[in-house]
Amino acid sequence: MEVPADAPSHCPVCDVAYDSVSEHGGGVMVNLLDNARYRRVCFEPTESDSKPRMRFYHHTHEQVGAGDTEDDASSDRR
Repeated sequence: MEVPADAPSHCPVCDVAYDSVSEHGGGVMVNLLDNARYRRVCFEPTESDSKPRMRFYHHTHEQVGAGDTEDDASSDRR
Protein backbone atom coordinates (compact mmCIF):
# COMPACT_ATOMS: atom_id res chain seq x y z
CA MET A 1 0.00 0.00 0.00
CA GLU A 2 1.22 3.49 -0.90
CA VAL A 3 -0.08 7.03 -0.56
CA PRO A 4 0.04 8.61 -4.05
CA ALA A 5 1.76 12.01 -4.28
CA ASP A 6 -0.46 13.12 -7.18
CA ALA A 7 -3.85 12.45 -5.56
CA PRO A 8 -6.61 14.94 -6.46
CA SER A 9 -8.33 17.08 -3.82
CA HIS A 10 -11.74 15.44 -4.46
CA CYS A 11 -12.62 11.85 -5.28
CA PRO A 12 -12.62 11.31 -9.07
CA VAL A 13 -15.36 8.69 -8.71
CA CYS A 14 -18.03 10.67 -6.80
CA ASP A 15 -16.53 14.21 -6.69
CA VAL A 16 -16.81 14.39 -2.88
CA ALA A 17 -14.00 15.31 -0.46
CA TYR A 18 -12.25 12.30 1.08
CA ASP A 19 -10.33 11.69 4.30
CA SER A 20 -7.46 9.66 2.83
CA VAL A 21 -6.36 7.84 -0.30
CA SER A 22 -4.28 4.70 -0.73
CA GLU A 23 -2.93 2.91 -3.79
CA HIS A 24 -2.60 -0.86 -4.00
CA GLY A 25 -0.90 -3.21 -6.41
CA GLY A 26 -1.90 -6.49 -4.82
CA GLY A 27 -4.95 -8.09 -3.29
CA VAL A 28 -7.11 -6.19 -0.84
CA MET A 29 -10.14 -6.84 1.35
CA VAL A 30 -12.79 -4.25 2.23
CA ASN A 31 -15.33 -4.56 5.05
CA LEU A 32 -17.23 -1.41 6.07
CA LEU A 33 -20.25 -2.97 7.74
CA ASP A 34 -19.52 -1.60 11.21
CA ASN A 35 -16.75 0.87 10.48
CA ALA A 36 -16.74 3.75 12.98
CA ARG A 37 -14.56 5.97 10.78
CA TYR A 38 -15.45 5.38 7.13
CA ARG A 39 -18.85 5.14 5.49
CA ARG A 40 -17.75 4.55 1.89
CA VAL A 41 -14.65 3.75 -0.14
CA CYS A 42 -14.56 4.57 -3.86
CA PHE A 43 -12.26 2.56 -6.12
CA GLU A 44 -10.40 3.94 -9.16
CA PRO A 45 -8.32 1.70 -11.44
CA THR A 46 -5.00 3.32 -12.41
CA GLU A 47 -1.45 2.32 -13.30
CA SER A 48 2.08 3.10 -12.21
CA ASP A 49 5.16 2.19 -14.27
CA SER A 50 2.81 0.39 -16.70
CA LYS A 51 1.54 -1.87 -13.89
CA PRO A 52 -2.13 -1.97 -12.86
CA ARG A 53 -2.95 -0.34 -9.53
CA MET A 54 -6.13 0.47 -7.62
CA ARG A 55 -6.72 3.68 -5.68
CA PHE A 56 -9.07 3.70 -2.70
CA TYR A 57 -10.68 6.99 -1.66
CA HIS A 58 -11.86 6.73 1.96
CA HIS A 59 -14.93 8.84 2.86
CA THR A 60 -16.00 9.51 6.44
CA HIS A 61 -19.63 9.31 7.56
CA GLU A 62 -19.82 13.12 7.64
CA GLN A 63 -18.39 13.52 4.12
CA VAL A 64 -21.10 11.39 2.56
CA GLY A 65 -24.01 12.52 4.73
CA ALA A 66 -24.43 9.30 6.69
CA GLY A 67 -27.89 9.06 8.14
CA ASP A 68 -29.58 10.32 4.98
CA THR A 69 -32.47 8.20 3.86
CA GLU A 70 -31.25 8.02 0.25
CA ASP A 71 -28.51 5.69 -0.92
CA ASP A 72 -25.15 7.40 -0.20
CA ALA A 73 -23.56 6.36 -3.49
CA SER A 74 -26.31 7.83 -5.67
CA SER A 75 -27.08 10.94 -3.61
CA ASP A 76 -23.45 12.13 -3.57
CA ARG A 77 -22.81 11.85 -7.31
CA ARG A 78 -22.59 15.16 -9.12
